[in-house]
Amino acid sequence: MKLKVIACNVVFREVCHWAARSPHIVDVRFLDRTLHNEPDDLRAAIQAEVDQADGYDAVALGYGLCSNGAAYLRARQTPIVVPRAHDCITLFLGSRSRYDESFSASPGTYYYTSGWIERAGARLERTTPEGQATYDRTYQDYVARFGEESARYLMETLHTWWKSYTRAAFIRMDLPEAATYEEPAREQTQEVAREYGWAYEDLQGDQRIFARLLRGDWGLDEFLLVPAGHQVVPSYDEGVLGATTDYQPIPPRASRV
Repeated sequence: MKLKVIACNVVFREVCHWAARSPHIVDVRFLDRTLHNEPDDLRAAIQAEVDQADGYDAVALGYGLCSNGAAYLRARQTPIVVPRAHDCITLFLGSRSRYDESFSASPGTYYYTSGWIERAGARLERTTPEGQATYDRTYQDYVARFGEESARYLMETLHTWWKSYTRAAFIRMDLPEAATYEEPAREQTQEVAREYGWAYEDLQGDQRIFARLLRGDWGLDEFLLVPAGHQVVPSYDEGVLGATTDYQPIPPRASRV
């Protein structure tokens, strides 16, 4: 089987590891994680890659639903395979049930992995020199546009996301040579927890979804198989995603659902 994988660059290490061990011919296209900031843009980028998959037996997505970024994708010519997951945390933890257990135990958790931090995904606005510089630039931009009083208000209201969280959890994936890059990322996560007054916890990751995705082991319990001529739709149930032949237009602001 010839397989095209489209994945977020946050999962670069895990996807490359299992792609190298796949029995299939695998080509991988990584997309920048900042596309998650606007899920409509993420959907458009994934769709463009799917539409360029002529000659492949299937397109496998290294994404979950991801704020509806993967919803409403169309498998025009080539079947699509997508994990039944709300986001990549399920992929890193290895199952929806494990993610549900973690969420139930501590719903105010911000999850980190080495890939999330390496790809500038960690919310570290004021914990690194680069983050502080970005914070300062944003403040000065607000001052220039809205005045100092409004700038202070905007920074207080728009840049205090961390108040919604109580725990930082670092997910260890334990790939070969992981200590060389996971330990610095783990220490950075601990630094975030200290700065924001969060609890800190190590979580053991599980590579099974990545392994199954790249091996072509697409059991319907964990993967949605979208035949050519079908569209991915959110299912709003335990299956997370469904497929339909009744093409649906993308709802206005679908990415915010």
